[in-house]
Amino acid sequence: MSEDRLLVLNAGSSSIKFAVYPMDGESPLWRGQADGLGGNSARLHISDGKDTNDETLTLDRGDHAEALQRLLDWLDANVGHRSLRAVGHRVVHGGTRHSEPLILDADRLEELDDLSGLAPLHQPHNLAAARHLMQRRPDLPQVACFDTAFHRSQPWVAQQFALPGEWQERGVLRYGFHGLSYEYIAGRLREEDPVLARGRVVVAHLGNGASLCGMKDGRSQATSMGFTALDGLPMGQRCGALDPGVVLYLIQQQGMSVEAVQDLLYHRSGLLGMSGISHDMRELLASGEASAARAVDVFCYRAAREIASLAAALGGLDGLVFTAGIGENCAPVRRAIVEYLAWLDFDLDEPAKETNAARIHSSGSRPVYVLPTDEQAVIARHTRHLLTTNPSG
Repeated sequence: MSEDRLLVLNAGSSSIKFAVYPMDGESPLWRGQADGLGGNSARLHISDGKDTNDETLTLDRGDHAEALQRLLDWLDANVGHRSLRAVGHRVVHGGTRHSEPLILDADRLEELDDLSGLAPLHQPHNLAAARHLMQRRPDLPQVACFDTAFHRSQPWVAQQFALPGEWQERGVLRYGFHGLSYEYIAGRLREEDPVLARGRVVVAHLGNGASLCGMKDGRSQATSMGFTALDGLPMGQRCGALDPGVVLYLIQQQGMSVEAVQDLLYHRSGLLGMSGISHDMRELLASGEASAARAVDVFCYRAAREIASLAAALGGLDGLVFTAGIGENCAPVRRAIVEYLAWLDFDLDEPAKETNAARIHSSGSRPVYVLPTDEQAVIARHTRHLLTTNPSG
């Protein structure tokens, strides 16, 4: 058993992130990603679990199929063909039916493909990776872990839109996303602060994709994303919450096609659209341009406003956790958001607030934490557990 390996995949539109775990261990042996897919400079980067041994492979065609094939070849050469025992996938959307991970087969892939319209930028790529592996390694068990599953614990009222009931029956609901990240943070918070973990906490997953989740006792009660991953906070390139009348205006009055509107809202808005400079928060913070500062201000204002909304949904707020790329690494963003929330008795410790320490609140403040997330570890844990308890699928 000690030589068996587990592969975790997170396939996106232009990248495939991966990690290789022992079947009986929690720490990755290797991790990396294929990036630049679909372009002229695609690469496959691989490093060991200690980041002491790095390898980069050039991808000639630069597509997803080649990246997966080169990864499998590398694993065969370095891990052994028979050592790879299972694959766990991040699958963004599980719809209303799936609140737990499941073992994939052809029928389940087809069922999940029907949800691609709800996550067009993610779901097709998630499932394509599974299909490729199913063709190459038909006997290799594969497990889907859903980003929406964590939010199925939300009360009915938090999942509704004010639309006729027929649309709810057709699945037009508030699903929420980033659930694998929130599940990991709920577990880490139980280790870091068991008392707070049982209380009312907002977790801020702030990255190129950004959302918030209000939890009670580690269970999702409300979240900023809704029917799609376009809703809620402004993000790197996505607009976040938008008056639906704007979409009607763009189509009816400005003559934009549906495809053009989709491109605007998903790829040319958010931090990139507001600043006209970049979708990368680090570049905006380093820029001296007024438009960059305004984009950062809007991001922080909207985050604080959404946190206050979640506090109402939770009936109060006992603590705040920052995670993901911006949340973990951008102290000025954390500081600005917490300053907006001073009326909720949040305040940062002066020495700690500029660092990435786990606890950054002052002595008189409600708790504020910075906890790195690890979605791959959650996928590995679920895959390991499901194959142990249900080895036949």
